[in-house]
Amino acid sequence: MDDLFLKISRREIPSACVYDDAHFFAFLDIRPCNKGHVLVIPKTKYRNIFDMNPDEFSALAKVTHTIALAVRKATGADGINIIMNNEAAAGQDVFHAHIHIIPRFTNDGVFTPPTHVTYLDGEAEAYAKKIRERLG
Repeated sequence: MDDLFLKISRREIPSACVYDDAHFFAFLDIRPCNKGHVLVIPKTKYRNIFDMNPDEFSALAKVTHTIALAVRKATGADGINIIMNNEAAAGQDVFHAHIHIIPRFTNDGVFTPPTHVTYLDGEAEAYAKKIRERLG
């Protein structure tokens, strides 16, 4: 089933394209955190990281790296955020795998203030153990 991002990658919906090859497409986000905010998408339909095998995700990461270097140079950014939201609870609102490349500037106010939680005594090791058990 076609989705918004597939239509954009086929140029059925206009976008400010920055990269296009046989497997990936990248374009400026229409609701950017900062000017130069790019979305990188696979041309194959994947809902998110959970649908991708490691080779597919590695290929997406490689293209993202190349584009991130260009975004930093083009925008003069002080830094770059690379973000992938996976499922609604993580902020995903378009359910086609995509990575955000967000140019950042000192004191730009994006994502400010950050929120953090604190582990109770022994809790960090319990979470680490659960994660290690699921790696194998």
